[in-house]
Amino acid sequence: MEIILAIFFGAIVGLSLGLTGGGGSIFAVPLLVYGIGMSPVQAVPVSLITVAITALLGVRRTIKDQLFVWQPAIIFAAGGIFGAPLGVTFSRQIDEYWIILGFAILAIIVGSFMWKTASKNPATATVVRARIFNIKDDDPVCRLTPSGELRFSGPCAVVLALVGLCTGILSGLFGVGGGFLIVPALVGITRMGIHRAVATSLGIITVIGFSGAAGALWHSGIMWGILFPFIAGGAVGMMSGQSLAVRLTGATLQKVFACIIVLVGTGMLTHMAWTMSRHT
Repeated sequence: MEIILAIFFGAIVGLSLGLTGGGGSIFAVPLLVYGIGMSPVQAVPVSLITVAITALLGVRRTIKDQLFVWQPAIIFAAGGIFGAPLGVTFSRQIDEYWIILGFAILAIIVGSFMWKTASKNPATATVVRARIFNIKDDDPVCRLTPSGELRFSGPCAVVLALVGLCTGILSGLFGVGGGFLIVPALVGITRMGIHRAVATSLGIITVIGFSGAAGALWHSGIMWGILFPFIAGGAVGMMSGQSLAVRLTGATLQKVFACIIVLVGTGMLTHMAWTMSRHT
């Protein structure tokens, strides 16, 4: 039964990932914890590996379409490589209660920002991965040439690496891909278009995910019996999501995902409160 559930839940994550370009990874840990009964520490590496592999499937397509921007991706991912194992290490030093609480709050915040973006800027709402932060018209820290090449500078590299480090820590701690931070960061720092940012973020998610998973392997291990069917479902869902994305993207779908993510976070908080009341 666990294998069937793992395939089904993996397909949900993959479908969301394909539709959103990465935002669906926030569903992985709740499904593994509440659907299969894994602990957060067990769920995080399974989530990271699955999200990394499904994102990798999407990267091939973005490279073929010449949307992937290599230079900022490499610098951003370099910071994430160091951050993700740190996040995994932190997750093993923190009580599971606080991890779940932090994840639930994160989900509610992300969902709320997504709804706000879809309501105020429906034209720029590329599903879940639209900009969730206000971006001023000041000069960006980094600049891209019309062909997408990065005009390298010291401050540019430092900012990209630091944001990558923070994203990696968050990914390793909560088992999320971090795309909801990567996309607005890339748009805000470099002013690249939203489609390029979504495409580029998939490669960064892949690197950060594998880095965090390596950290988890170093500490204890991974539940392979759940991981492989979860990946299989995720791969099928990813390909289906990418095929549907062309027809379904827009502000309405972003609002749907926003509501689901807020409900997930609220449900986690409610479950925590109910569990605590039973033990008092």
